[in-house]
This record gives sequence, structure tokens and C-alpha cells, in this order.
Amino acid sequence: MLYRKIRKTGDEISVLGFGAMRLPSKNGRTDEKRAIQQIRYAIDHGVNYIDTAIAYMNEPLVARALSDGYREKVKIATKLPPWSVNKAEDMENIFKVQLDNFKTDHIDYYMLHGLNRPNWDKMMALGVLELLTKLKRNGSIINAGFSFHGDKDTFKEIVDGYDWDFCLLQFNYLDEKNQAGLEGLKYAAEKGMGIIVMEPFRGGNLTQNIPPDVEELWNKAEIIRTPAEWALRWVLNHPEVTCVLSGMNNEKHIKENIKIANEALPNSLSTNELELIGRVRDKYRELMKTGCTGCRYCMPCPSGVDIARCFEIYDSTQIFGNKRQFQFLYALGLGVIHGGKPAYASSCIKCGKCEKHCPQELPIIELLDDVSQDMEGIISKVLPPVYKTYLSFERFRIRRKAGKE
Repeated sequence: MLYRKIRKTGDEISVLGFGAMRLPSKNGRTDEKRAIQQIRYAIDHGVNYIDTAIAYMNEPLVARALSDGYREKVKIATKLPPWSVNKAEDMENIFKVQLDNFKTDHIDYYMLHGLNRPNWDKMMALGVLELLTKLKRNGSIINAGFSFHGDKDTFKEIVDGYDWDFCLLQFNYLDEKNQAGLEGLKYAAEKGMGIIVMEPFRGGNLTQNIPPDVEELWNKAEIIRTPAEWALRWVLNHPEVTCVLSGMNNEKHIKENIKIANEALPNSLSTNELELIGRVRDKYRELMKTGCTGCRYCMPCPSGVDIARCFEIYDSTQIFGNKRQFQFLYALGLGVIHGGKPAYASSCIKCGKCEKHCPQELPIIELLDDVSQDMEGIISKVLPPVYKTYLSFERFRIRRKAGKE
């Protein structure tokens, strides 16, 4: 296993991390025995960074996987969800429960979960930075960071807003300019922060249901590799990247990813290989219906529509299928986790401000109508209130559990 050092902390982290959001399931529930075997297999083969979150509802399971001496071999990373926080005391209550979930006295890498503009403003108002400083001083957390799903300007503002040790961002060859993108990645790396990458396969979509035109391009490579290997090597080719998280829930995939992580040095892809990946990226872009590159010059929207995110999710249905899966992602991400008011395409009031700023002159208003018709319906209406009810219950449960500590 290859390792990379975080300049700011000196920690040496495996280039492959185990992302525990998508653990194996059986009969509709997490297959705990298999999940523990998979996590331990990865650790036995050099992985020393395990990422989860209280929102994934599996922290106690991950803790059980790290018993029998495995805890000492890894860095635990978990997250504080802004959407579960209504007041300052909620943050400390959640953290107390997380320590109990892991049966530990400290979290190695602690993050604010899924930051964007609304969530960042909310957490700042509640004094989250003071809390992080206190937890670091008393040794309850070792490294403070954040995961991110917003625009580049907000990302840079967050990076500059605190003495962060690391960040977690979405990065793959389709999202080189989307969200924080390569520009944001380099900005954080210049400050010595550790850069942890999520979604190297875009939720697995870059590794399955490969369009014929894309498959034809991959087959022209001088060295034949799987789509997963191309995607993982592309991310690890960037020397700024510390670690890539893979949601590995299949034994075959775990072995393949570990093999790649034993070989993928920074700057190891040839010019021809990078050009091939560029052609694959362009082919995927051709298949996208909106033509949006995620530059976000159309933002902010006066009505609160997250235009770029709407198009990103909508385009994914056009390329990868799995429409129902993306409808759930749309409803949850833009209806609850986004923060503030819903950011759905249907909120558009057709003012035209976005179209005046779009460098590609896209018919944004017309495209948002398409998104609304295709992505919204019973799921976007029912899921947010159901999930918000669940969050209220979860806050109550956490307060009770934290009060017993």
C-alpha cells in the first residue's frame, strides 16, 4: 500500500481509504458479518483511514469492526451533520454520542458534513468553530476538517475561515471543474491541508453501465484497464491528493482497489493516457442533456434554486440510468440536506438572471422545466417531510442518550 503525508500534521495516510457509506446488505439490511470482514481485510492490506458518519447510521458497526486491536491500526474519520443541528447544544450532544458509538475517547479526523453556503452560514452562527477549537484543545478530536458540496468561492471562504487540518471533496475526471474542483483542491493543498477525495467513481456510475461510445474509447488504450482503475488512477495522479475514499462493498472491488493503491504513484499517467481520459470525459459530456459544466456563474439564484446541482443530478440520469436512485438523491440533497429552503428546479420564477451570466448561453429556464418535470413528483414531495420528522426524532434520541453520559 502506498502512503502520502499530510504536510500540516505529518500523518501518513494510505492512498486508499475505506468509505463506509455503502456497506454490503442482505435482505434489505446491512450484512454486518460481511461488512466487518471487508473492513478488516482492507486494514490487513494496508488501509489506515476509515470514513463514516453518524448520518450513515453505522458508527457502532464500524466500531465493532475496529475491535480486537484494529482501532490502533487506523484513523477514524466521522462527521457532524448540519441538518441535524438546530441549536449549539445539539452539536455537543451529537459528538458525545459519537464518542460513545466508537467506544473511544477521541476522533482522529472530525468533519463538518456536506458544507455549502447555507450550511456554512448556519454552523458559523451556532459557534461551531469555537466548539472545534475546544475539542481539539482537550484532545477529543485530533484533526478538524469539513466535507464539501458547494461552489468554489464558498469553498475558498471556508478554507480561509479556520485553521483546518484537512478537507473531503468530490473529485473525479467528470468533476474536475464542478463544486470545489481542481482549483479548490490546489487552493487547500497550498495551505498544507490533507486532501481526502470522495466519489472517485461518481457513486459507482463511472464503473458500470458504460455507454458503448465510452467503452470503445477505453478499448483503444495501449494498456487495457477497467473503468474503475482508470478513474482511481486519474485521481491519484494528482500529487495534491492524500487519500481516495472508495465505497467498497464487494470483495472483488476491494482487491482491485488495493492492487491499484499499491501502484498508483502521483504523476504516473502518461500524456497519451491523460488525453484518453480527456476524450472519455468529453464523450460523457456529449451525452449530457443540459451541457452544463458546473461553473456556477449562474449562481446565486434569486429564488434559491441550486441550478448547477439540479443539472448535475439530472444529467446523471441521462448518462447512467438509475432514475429512481437519482430522484431520491435530488429530493434529499436539494430538499433537506442543502440547507435553508428547498433548492428544487420548480422554484424557478423565470427571471432570466441566470441566462445572462451563463458563458455557454444555455437555455437554463427551459432546462429547469425539464428537470422539474423529470425529477420531481411524489418522492420530492414526501421524502423531505418524512426525513425531517426522522431528524427531529433523532435529535430527541441523541439528547436523551447524551444526557445519560
